[in-house]
Amino acid sequence: MILSWKRTFASLGVALLLGSPPAMSAEWTRDTRNGGHVTRNVTRDGNVYSGQTTRVGSNGATYTSKSTCRDGVVDRCRRSYSATGPDGRTYSGDTVTARGPHGVRSIGVHTGPRGNVGVGFRRRWR
Repeated sequence: MILSWKRTFASLGVALLLGSPPAMSAEWTRDTRNGGHVTRNVTRDGNVYSGQTTRVGSNGATYTSKSTCRDGVVDRCRRSYSATGPDGRTYSGDTVTARGPHGVRSIGVHTGPRGNVGVGFRRRWR
């Protein structure tokens, strides 16, 4: 009798662990003070969060960023962005960040309007 209860609870526990929580999503748009607008979309599927932000200025400038993060003992995020100014200059970049119990590390590659590439590395201990 006790053995059957143990099996029932064990199988229920395995089913709960294997079943994933439903994905969640949220999106909103708002106007900015100077006549542009911002749109944000965020989704969550288990421990993975993804989002995209788009900003359009009243002068025609645009900025778009996309990010994906994974929660865990060490949170890991990847972010990419691109921007175009009203004068047609473009900027873009990618950044990867890991945040754990002992500190934060990130590295990024950024490209400027003349094709100049910059690489940045940051490490901060707690």
